[in-house]
Amino acid sequence: MDQRLLLMHQTMLADAPRLRAYDRALEQAVDPGDVVVDVGAGTLVLSLLALRHGAGHVYAVEADPRMAEVAARIVEANDLKDRLTLVVGDARTLRLPRPADVLVSEMMGNLGPEEEMAEVLGLVARRVLRPDGRVVPRRLETRLAAIEFDAEGWGLWGPDFLGHRLDVVQELVEPQAHLHFFQRPPRLLSEPASVADSPLGRAGSARPRSSRRLPIVRAGTLHAVMGYFTADLADGVELSNFPSYPGCNWAVWIWPLRHTRVAEGDELRVDLRRPRSGGGVRLATDWRLDCGVVRAGRP
Repeated sequence: MDQRLLLMHQTMLADAPRLRAYDRALEQAVDPGDVVVDVGAGTLVLSLLALRHGAGHVYAVEADPRMAEVAARIVEANDLKDRLTLVVGDARTLRLPRPADVLVSEMMGNLGPEEEMAEVLGLVARRVLRPDGRVVPRRLETRLAAIEFDAEGWGLWGPDFLGHRLDVVQELVEPQAHLHFFQRPPRLLSEPASVADSPLGRAGSARPRSSRRLPIVRAGTLHAVMGYFTADLADGVELSNFPSYPGCNWAVWIWPLRHTRVAEGDELRVDLRRPRSGGGVRLATDWRLDCGVVRAGRP
């Protein structure tokens, strides 16, 4: 067993706000006796929550045979075989003896769409979900914002660190996304802008917008563009990796820029590019951003 895989799931299980949000959403979505499908079931936490809220039967679908082996041990240890069926394979080929009432999944990446959650759930919903069935989450949105770091991360490579210059380090960094856990909230230089807003379920998915402009609403030093997701799970239940919270297992997506002074009224032109199909679609760091500053009063 790959110990890194177990540690990743350990971190997700320790994310208490994540679990509370899904618990509240499933309490709304699941009626007694419902058939529930858990896509990307992993260690079965969403399946167990569905059972707790009265699901009659849960089909837990896991494509990774290593995690399916772990899930099978959990099913056996808790004597769940009569209430939970583990399905090993691609959820997009799933067939059920009767239509499902609820479809639940947690496939949000750090940026949002990199695990193709909207595409997968759309196909699954059309195959197995009742016309009036419920999907948790209901929507997944990706937002971008221009930021200035607060003495951490990429913001450290500036002209004044303990009275010395570190900005020469910027010359060594190639344009590439990375993931970041904030120690201190960044300063937003623009309002967040939506670049993908996908309904989850039969309604299908929206591909990221090819380009946007982020109006600069406060002067500062532009350090990076930040990307994050917001998921609408149910009425009054939302989950996002920004603003962050203690124990959040998702980092935010960061595209570092050469430190640049910007003024109110300037705009940042951004073009978010998803990786080509094939390898790496599940990696947020494979997404790229083309961007440039448009100064106020200039075309």
